[in-house]
Amino acid sequence: MKNLIVLFFLCLGGCQSLTSEPEAYQPTDFPVLNAVGYAPIEKQPAELRSEQILMAMEASKILAYRELAEQVYGLQLNSQTGIQGHSLNNIATKIKVSGLIKGAKVVKTYPIDGFYVTELELDFKLVRDLYMQSETPVHNNILVVEPVKNF
Repeated sequence: MKNLIVLFFLCLGGCQSLTSEPEAYQPTDFPVLNAVGYAPIEKQPAELRSEQILMAMEASKILAYRELAEQVYGLQLNSQTGIQGHSLNNIATKIKVSGLIKGAKVVKTYPIDGFYVTELELDFKLVRDLYMQSETPVHNNILVVEPVKNF
């Protein structure tokens, strides 16, 4: 009877190690991603030069965020090609980027050669820290960035 009780507690102790959660992996190296967005100033749909510059600033920032999202989440590419007879008739390609970018910072923003440029940086140590601080991490938010139509 004593042996049966000892065996029972040994089995119960063995099961406990199966239910305990493993230690979380603690990375030591974190990548830093960089992205650059360019927007032509002259092509912005505004009459005043100052408004064109402001619109180009915003467009370049959005395009830099799009590039970051591409690096983090990848691209979804859908393409269709139509052939009629022996010649290429129709090519339709759609690219979609979806993702949530938190913690990116603007490194530089400046005009050069008729373009406005925005440089962003995303430090994954900061991203991890932000994720760990949140009580309920969000997985369902989707950011869809469509191509800018004023180019």
